[in-house]
Amino acid sequence: MVPLKLIWRNLIRHKLRAVLTTGSLVVAFFLLCVLRALVVSLDTGVKEASSSRLVVQSAVSLFVDLPVSYQNKIESVDGVEEIMKMSWFGGYFQEPSNMFAQFGVDPDRISTVYPEIEILSGSMEAFMASRSACIIGIETAEKYGWGVGERVPIMGTIYPRSDGTAWNFDVAGIYDSHNASVDDSTLFFHWEYLNQSLESGASTGPPGVGVYTVLISDDADQLRVGGEIDALFENGPQRVQSSPEAEFNAQFVSMVGNVPFFVGAIGTGVLVAILLATLNTMLMAGREQTRDVGVLKALGFGSGATFWMMLSQSFLLCGVGAGGGIMLAIGASDSLRGFLGTTFPGFAVNAEIIQSALTLALVVALFAGLAPAIRARSLRVVEALREEI
Repeated sequence: MVPLKLIWRNLIRHKLRAVLTTGSLVVAFFLLCVLRALVVSLDTGVKEASSSRLVVQSAVSLFVDLPVSYQNKIESVDGVEEIMKMSWFGGYFQEPSNMFAQFGVDPDRISTVYPEIEILSGSMEAFMASRSACIIGIETAEKYGWGVGERVPIMGTIYPRSDGTAWNFDVAGIYDSHNASVDDSTLFFHWEYLNQSLESGASTGPPGVGVYTVLISDDADQLRVGGEIDALFENGPQRVQSSPEAEFNAQFVSMVGNVPFFVGAIGTGVLVAILLATLNTMLMAGREQTRDVGVLKALGFGSGATFWMMLSQSFLLCGVGAGGGIMLAIGASDSLRGFLGTTFPGFAVNAEIIQSALTLALVVALFAGLAPAIRARSLRVVEALREEI
């Protein structure tokens, strides 16, 4: 039988120490959950990429645009079901800090190429009907309070307007994506609107198309189709590189830097720190409760009871601290998602991360509590009562 009342009373015998240790655990598990969510958000876009989509870009660099004439040639390749232009716009709303993804696309092809996009309000028909129309992901729409029918001014950086004013886009639809490879924070507008502005001199910027997104048929071989597309332009005027969508998305992950390595290094440091802090607290608690263990054994409590009394304190301490950190991470996930923007699309503290954090909390509790628990079990009554603290 474990003296349950003593578990809590002994744990808070030194209230300041208990509060500081619990606070350290809360901060540590909050950081571990957030850091893990960062890595998961980057990996999700790669793992959930469609196997039926290829991205055709310049073989020189992603920042070199391709000729518009390439679209018809790529369409002629056997196995290509649909092809869509995509040009990165690189604008911002009101302030440079309010930057999010904007792409010029073929509006009549986006539903076929990206069937995971679902229009929640407005319609694709309205998007296709007006040259200045756009559709916006629900996360960005909610962040700025935009709705269907509103006019959104976006300042161009790569494609600034010649008169220095903002580009105006009319919101024709708000969309939600069922796949992490297409995030919910992008603005899609007519590529032709951009092209005509460049041709008329209303704006400046590089001509051409950023990348072509190619949807291949179900029975087509991805490698063969990609190889034939690359071979089409082997002799110029601009060589291309065709990549599966997963590989292309991985390029963006690498552009952020070696995030998994740095996150892993920081997480390891945090883990070691909480292990040592919790172990130190439990060793001190075990030392201070030596006479209590002797009294309990003298009253008839067995070695097993004193063992579990000490170990339970470690589990309770880690449980409260880890639980607080996990709840804090869950509560802050929406704010962090808005702050991180499109750099970490789909950032969320999901069930897998929570389960990993709880498992880690059990490991920390066992590591920190096992030594004082074994000592309490092995103590003799006389030794315990004679112990000088």
